[in-house]
Amino acid sequence: MTNTTAHTTVHTTTATTAPTATDAPRGRSATYTILTTGYVGSTGPGVAATVSYISDAGRHVIFDPGMVASHDDILGPLAGLGLGPDDITDVVLSHHHPDNTMNVGLFGRARVHDHKVEYLGDQWNNRDAEGYELTPSLRLIRTPGHSPEDITLLAGTESGVVAFAGDLWWHSEGPADDPVAPDREVLRASRRRVLATADLIVPGHGGAFRPGEGVPL
Repeated sequence: MTNTTAHTTVHTTTATTAPTATDAPRGRSATYTILTTGYVGSTGPGVAATVSYISDAGRHVIFDPGMVASHDDILGPLAGLGLGPDDITDVVLSHHHPDNTMNVGLFGRARVHDHKVEYLGDQWNNRDAEGYELTPSLRLIRTPGHSPEDITLLAGTESGVVAFAGDLWWHSEGPADDPVAPDREVLRASRRRVLATADLIVPGHGGAFRPGEGVPL
């Protein structure tokens, strides 16, 4: 991740790709806790991932266990929920940049999910993330843009759909012009897709924010 000066673009243009009718999870029973709120160079002392815990139907999920200043930034809040690393059943990686994956090894018993594979022990199971359900309330969709492999976890909760979007947005201010994105129009289409479904967005390196006219595309 590199430092950048973000600027805001109001989303008023027409989407190039429309969300599918099935984007929102079927269920609304998931719960979640943001274990640690991340930052990038312009908003913190270095780079840290926003790491989240999501629970539903007996699944204990960690989203993007990436770079943090200390393992305790992840494991401490998790312990506060009464959970240890071996209780985690699933890890979802939004993409394969090290700042979002660095600490996946903390959860050695978990099934690991990315855009095209589930990994467990020495087992490799090919499957497309698009529309894949961990539970009726937890759905993966492909949202390329920051990288070609980006995925978003959509969690149906009592208060609405929470999108764990990785670096589709680094933080609430974007950046609108992601210097890492290989194709800005692909990024914008994926951002529109998430905005059409989510009631709350958890970005890759900042605090959660709600969709609105100031959210950068």
